[in-house]
Amino acid sequence: MFDDLNDIYSVFWADLRNLKRHWQPTVAGSLVLPLLYLAAFGYGLGRNTTIYGVSYLTFVIPGIVALTAFSTSYEGSSFKLQVDRIFYQSFDELLLSPISLGSIVAGKSLIGLIRGLISAISIILVGVIISPMLMISPLFIFVLIVSCFVFALFGVFVALVIDSHQRMSTFNNLVIVPMTFLCGTFFALNQMPDAAKAALYTLPLTHSSECLRASALGQPFPWLSLMALLGFGLIFFVGSVVALKKASV
Repeated sequence: MFDDLNDIYSVFWADLRNLKRHWQPTVAGSLVLPLLYLAAFGYGLGRNTTIYGVSYLTFVIPGIVALTAFSTSYEGSSFKLQVDRIFYQSFDELLLSPISLGSIVAGKSLIGLIRGLISAISIILVGVIISPMLMISPLFIFVLIVSCFVFALFGVFVALVIDSHQRMSTFNNLVIVPMTFLCGTFFALNQMPDAAKAALYTLPLTHSSECLRASALGQPFPWLSLMALLGFGLIFFVGSVVALKKASV
């Protein structure tokens, strides 16, 4: 077990050094869109609107936190991994090292987890200032950590499966961008038709938004969504290991 932890840290350490050198522009860049969404939807379109007995601004902040965790964790793990694989071609050296495939996946996911947490916590601090009704409980922090790790695993999986920048861009436009706006981040899912609602519950961001919003607003917690989120994480982890096995053959 200790050997596996050392292997995970060894993989994570190289990406962590890169983050330490460039953490300021990385964090600043990841906060631009969430803050714009907060201003546009919270203060603009949602002014004088209430949902679930709270102001729309209070309602939308947990969704924006989930969105920030999703986009930053996903991009934080997927972008550099694909650059290392395709542009620098340095990832093959890692596959030749005596490190288990599971440790490689976990190590590459940790950088996305760290980036997602940094950006999401920054949004939380802003949200608590402008909406003191939000409850940042231990359950909320736990769900946030799980969400960031699941989304980071998703980024690793996508980067291992998609083998070109052009295809990655197409995937982001067709999958990631619709998830950003449709997974309950800016509206309540009960406003959607049943068929659309069922489709949205097949996406991990939906479950993250539901869990974070419920814990932040003191609503009944959707434990099934938390289990689904953990299930997505397991699927992405196993899928990444299988993709690495094919790449190392």
